[in-house]
Amino acid sequence: MSLREQVGQLLMVGINSAGPTNADAAVIEATRAGSILLLGNSTAGLTAVHRVTVRVREVARRPEQVGTLVAVDQEGGLVQRLKGTGFSTMPSAVSQGKLANSTLAADAKSWGRQLRTAGIDVNLAPVADVVPASMININQPIGELRRYYSTSPSVVAAKVRAFVAGMSSAGVATSVKHFPGLGRVRGNTDFQANVVDSTTVRHDAALAGFVAGTKAGVDMVMVSSATYSKIDSKHRAAFSSVVIRTMIRRDLGFTGVVISDDLAARAMQDLTPGTRVIRFIEAGGDLAIIGDPTIAQRAADSVVAEAERDPAFARLVAVSATRVVQLKHRRGLAAC
Repeated sequence: MSLREQVGQLLMVGINSAGPTNADAAVIEATRAGSILLLGNSTAGLTAVHRVTVRVREVARRPEQVGTLVAVDQEGGLVQRLKGTGFSTMPSAVSQGKLANSTLAADAKSWGRQLRTAGIDVNLAPVADVVPASMININQPIGELRRYYSTSPSVVAAKVRAFVAGMSSAGVATSVKHFPGLGRVRGNTDFQANVVDSTTVRHDAALAGFVAGTKAGVDMVMVSSATYSKIDSKHRAAFSSVVIRTMIRRDLGFTGVVISDDLAARAMQDLTPGTRVIRFIEAGGDLAIIGDPTIAQRAADSVVAEAERDPAFARLVAVSATRVVQLKHRRGLAAC
């Protein structure tokens, strides 16, 4: 691959679930984006979503023998992006957490088959965050939205394993999120800056869901945009080598793709688009979500320029691009 193509493999650009506009298509082509995230809720149904995923792959300018990864947030409850004819109504994670593990695995397999039929390769789920009982109604990103399986780390671990296994058996890749957990924060990084977790430590019991997910063969680990003061007080998790290289790579032994939360979210807007992606890659990250396509070109150009300037950074780009292509190969999207 050319350097531009390698950088493209590190980008997951968000577009509306209704399909790419002409402007979106131009961005996808220009950035060589190797992955696309369908954002926004759609009730158009499976057939309509399949037309969208076909169109996305038509406009993508990709390296030979390497396909375009299409992802969605299909957790259940309030976070089920794709609905309508052909898609089951998925219960919230709280309700899923009350199911028998075998039942949840079977349900996840059924939901995964629907996604595969629609042309979706990756479900950015399950949520492995543990919300303490005392914070359910004040934890904005997870508790208030009922995105947690349980207040018990061991129960969360069991449900994560079941969900990952079910989706994988349907041919859908998964991502545990939001490492090292958003269950103890008050603010929501999607809408607020300077969200800090002052409780979670490196070897925390609340990491059980992430441990279970990696052991179950999850394809990706998504890193939070919050700061964890007892782990790395100087850097947000997505920019922290302690979080990525020490905790995810060494402690969890995870060798797959480390994906960011949305780098276009409010928590990241104090930095230029390129700086956000560069810092993520420097910390050990692989695949950067950019939920705003209007900033994706600037981000891609900055990463290319940095790789041209710094050979050490260029090597990081190549390593991360390789991880992404390896994931695609495992999921039947790369023949190389």
